[in-house]
Amino acid sequence: MGEMTTISAITIVVPGAASGPAFASDEPISFWGGLDPNSGEIIDRRHPLSGHNIAGGILVIPNGRGSCSASGVFLEAIRNRFGPAAIIISRIDPIIGLGSILGDELYGRPVPVLVVSEPDREKISTGDKVTISENGQIQVETLI
Repeated sequence: MGEMTTISAITIVVPGAASGPAFASDEPISFWGGLDPNSGEIIDRRHPLSGHNIAGGILVIPNGRGSCSASGVFLEAIRNRFGPAAIIISRIDPIIGLGSILGDELYGRPVPVLVVSEPDREKISTGDKVTISENGQIQVETLI
């Protein structure tokens, strides 16, 4: 068993519980051109998470990047069941928020989006086990 950290977050759109492996980056990502909604793979070859499959995982990024078409790609990944289980960000992002809301409303598949401080986000690394409770508490287990 590794080190356990608890982080308090603000759920900005769709509340819910989730757990999975973390996929963390200090680089924003655009789902449009950056995520394959038919597989969950990060396909932006310039992004540090390129080649990782985030389906069912916890995406941890500062914020999204890009235009409103990114919401559509995110929504398509949710519909296809290849979206992340939750997203943790450091800055409110309306594009990610919209995709999450529509995924819940149209398909009944909630993807919680939580906002944490930049220092708290940086405590989460790729491969950590992340568990998110309904009340916005994030448990991070660093697997050593």
